[in-house]
Amino acid sequence: MKFGLSYNTGFLGTDPANLKAIARHADDLGFESFYLPEHVTLYPGARVGEVEFAPDLPIADPLECLAFVAASTTTILLGTGVLLLPFHHPVVLAKRLATIDVLSSGRMRLFSIGVSSLPGEAAAVGIDATGTSFDGEFYSFENVTSYPKPLQMLPIHVGGSSAAAARRAGRRGDGFFSGGRLTPAERLALLELMHATALAEGRDPEVLEYTRWGSIDMERSGAEAYAAQGVDRLVVSTTSTDRSEQLRQIEAFATLHGLRR
Repeated sequence: MKFGLSYNTGFLGTDPANLKAIARHADDLGFESFYLPEHVTLYPGARVGEVEFAPDLPIADPLECLAFVAASTTTILLGTGVLLLPFHHPVVLAKRLATIDVLSSGRMRLFSIGVSSLPGEAAAVGIDATGTSFDGEFYSFENVTSYPKPLQMLPIHVGGSSAAAARRAGRRGDGFFSGGRLTPAERLALLELMHATALAEGRDPEVLEYTRWGSIDMERSGAEAYAAQGVDRLVVSTTSTDRSEQLRQIEAFATLHGLRR
């Protein structure tokens, strides 16, 4: 089992000293990966299920933050959890990802993508959130070059809580990062759907990684139970905004789960 740490600037703030301290500590403790989420814009009444987002949450750009984290760490892998793909031009995004990968010596390994659940956010960036068709012609370019290249092909993990997300992961992804608010039965159904879709596409489902959220206070037996269910990676986050408590929580988690110190 691999363990990642998620840093949500909307909850933890944008203090660069705090971001650097938490990322370095996670790196030193042996966490495999460090994730940041994305929301481009919020608005009054923005809600996903029962969760309402305050419009003044300081959710910083995840790729800019990961570049900062890369300069502050040495081995921890960098991830998005998740980046909202429809909001990004593919050529510009490829350039940004490749640059982070090169500057981090090949650590931009956990690029997880999804779509926004907030219609107002999509509207703010000019995206129709009511549905669209795909024929491969949203963007057109030819005879172009873009350097630097990433040090290796960048894996793409598909995030989400829907059957469509699981099918995308099986059809084209390198893994599936299932969202929250799912029952165990729903989660299992999505994992099986990813595997079935991969088989139907002639792909080997066993090479696709399965990532899910965990809790910072999870017992070792809980992580082992998830591993038995086919989970490859658990991503946890701290529950405090106090830096010393954040450091204590991630150190306690690393000790309990036998991460490298």
